[in-house]
Amino acid sequence: MKITNPPTNRHDTVLPLPLEVRADAWAVDAACSGNPGPMEYQAIDLATGARVFHFGPVKGTNNIGEFLAIVHALALMQQQGLHDKTIYSDSYNAILWVNKRQCKTKLERTPQTEQLYQIIARAERWLQTHQWRNPIIKWETQKWGEVPADFGRK
Repeated sequence: MKITNPPTNRHDTVLPLPLEVRADAWAVDAACSGNPGPMEYQAIDLATGARVFHFGPVKGTNNIGEFLAIVHALALMQQQGLHDKTIYSDSYNAILWVNKRQCKTKLERTPQTEQLYQIIARAERWLQTHQWRNPIIKWETQKWGEVPADFGRK
């Protein structure tokens, strides 16, 4: 999403967000070239348009990246005391996996993917040992356009 002049219809963001989207939020997204392939993910602050974090690329899948992006956002928000900030993700699967506290990937475990499997295990441990109240909301791409954290490679 390109930052243009701040929208005239709202004063809580520099991004042209739909009115029903909260600006006190982060949007997360992943990108993967091939499946599996080089995967990366990031979060964007919806109030400022700034990148909050970026990880990768590592060999993985898009669904794993979407899952790890949400967990990364939850952990960072907890660390920073941002307990009410919303997370938007366009991945139904990743939201489901986070709610079940388990990454249900079918990615083959090989020497090439072992590092990623260690990161997944760490994320699952975090989910199983922490509570959070941050809303995780499905980004409605058909209604709102691409999620602001999109890598723009489609």
